[in-house]
Amino acid sequence: MRRLRCLGLMLALSLLLSCCAPKEYSAQTFAMDTVMSFTSYGREGERAVSAAAAEAGRLEGLLSVTRPESDIYAVNHAAGAWTQVSQETFDLIGRCLELCRACGGALDITAYPAVRAWGFTTGEYRVPGAEERVDLAARIDYTAVELDREQCRVRLPEGMELDLGAVAKGYAGDVLAGLTVRSGAESAMLYLGGNVHTVGRKPDGSLWRVGVQDPQGEGYLAVVEVENQAAVTSGGYQRFFEAEGETYWHILDPASAAPARSGVLSATVVGDCGLVCDGLSTALFVLGAEEAARLWRTLGEFEYILILEDGSVQITQGLEGRFSLAGSGEGREVQVIRP
Repeated sequence: MRRLRCLGLMLALSLLLSCCAPKEYSAQTFAMDTVMSFTSYGREGERAVSAAAAEAGRLEGLLSVTRPESDIYAVNHAAGAWTQVSQETFDLIGRCLELCRACGGALDITAYPAVRAWGFTTGEYRVPGAEERVDLAARIDYTAVELDREQCRVRLPEGMELDLGAVAKGYAGDVLAGLTVRSGAESAMLYLGGNVHTVGRKPDGSLWRVGVQDPQGEGYLAVVEVENQAAVTSGGYQRFFEAEGETYWHILDPASAAPARSGVLSATVVGDCGLVCDGLSTALFVLGAEEAARLWRTLGEFEYILILEDGSVQITQGLEGRFSLAGSGEGREVQVIRP
């Protein structure tokens, strides 16, 4: 009889725990040229993921470089004239320019003509000649972007074009995470291509585990644990083409208007702000390991993981205890970058 009572108590406890466990809700959409998936937990989780999917579409319409109704398209096609934009777009461009300055130009939001010339926007890949690359590099200059705060206007020199692709998904992650919280979700993971943004912890109280892809193979080579943070990866493996035995990827060095060759195969940045993480992941890929460490020591407030061409891995001190090798990464050398 006592055994039956114990079994009954265990069953009742199990049912109670299952009832208390927050329900999972998911939604998926295609925006900003990538598949986005949102998972949230809690009584308002369904409303949260639905709102996130709708908001992703709105942001694409606002920031797209190819859609005629977007603010960015209007600026790019103004033939050097002032263009009025929304307050949101104006503020975002201002933040992007500050980030470009902080990175010393390794991130530059005026590189669109060069990206297009290589065919990364159309899929019609080609290798521009040396003279063309010089001309393209001369048209990449974030310092030439003019802002009129009083009238919320933006102006570019004729022949230059903006592209917020290096930061747009990071910014979207910030916006969607805030929207998810306001919608009442208790926790969430937002996946936007190579960008992951987390809200709170997992329903069981543990940290979210984000995989770092092997840039030279299948699967993951490491895992980083995060809470209420973004983890954003930029890598040459994400978009590339091959010509005459050479691989050309979409991350361009603004100084040369050609694919960056810094010895870095992928850069993952972890921090509180998705926009900053997104922009810095591109900048670190362009800068290379030595300059990446210098930038981290100067700016702080973010952590990073670099996968280098020699197969080694670098992580910053703040990731110790939250980073572990996995899969194809087992046995690799890991160097910890310290202040």
